[in-house]
Amino acid sequence: MYKSEKSWLVTVLLCFFLGYFGVHRFYAGRVFSGVIMLLTAGTCGIWQLIDFIIILCGRFEDGDGYLIKP
Repeated sequence: MYKSEKSWLVTVLLCFFLGYFGVHRFYAGRVFSGVIMLLTAGTCGIWQLIDFIIILCGRFEDGDGYLIKP
């Protein structure tokens, strides 16, 4: 799997501080799931926590399917 051009650190920080609104998904190019997350408020933070763990593990994909890794 190829590595994304998106910054891992920016993705982690966006998820930590604004993940409730799905901002990290918009940054990664995953607009549809970002809108869903925005409308559901990250399912009360559960989706944000799951994404945060996935990003820390280096398994989060951008909109093109490339991994956002450290």
